[in-house]
Amino acid sequence: MSNIRRYDPFSIEPLGDMLQGMFRNLRLGAEADLPFKVDVTESDASYAITADLPGVKKEDINVSVDRGTVMITAKLEKASEVKEGDRVIRQERYSGAMQRAFTLDGNIDTDNIDASFQDGVLRVVLPKKEASPQQRVTIR
Repeated sequence: MSNIRRYDPFSIEPLGDMLQGMFRNLRLGAEADLPFKVDVTESDASYAITADLPGVKKEDINVSVDRGTVMITAKLEKASEVKEGDRVIRQERYSGAMQRAFTLDGNIDTDNIDASFQDGVLRVVLPKKEASPQQRVTIR
């Protein structure tokens, strides 16, 4: 008998549950709109970017760094395997170009960037430049 609850016709609880579910769907929808998922981490010596790019070929990925902005561009081509007499009922796999950009601190050592791609995962390590010592300006 512990499952019996008192019904209050003027309660706003059902409305609150509905609104919470609606906002949860909005949050998930915004995340689902991202072209690909990326993790960016920072250590004392470098930044590390890990991007999930399943189905993308290594030669179709471009990583560029310009004044602290890192741009990852990838092109995904899917094979169209529709046979004569068949019809597509649902098509969800993405095909086309996608890109993500991040602005990091401008002290990236662009000469020593290391990037690797294996099993659909891109890993980019962006080493930081040594901080230049503070210069004292002599006032005349």
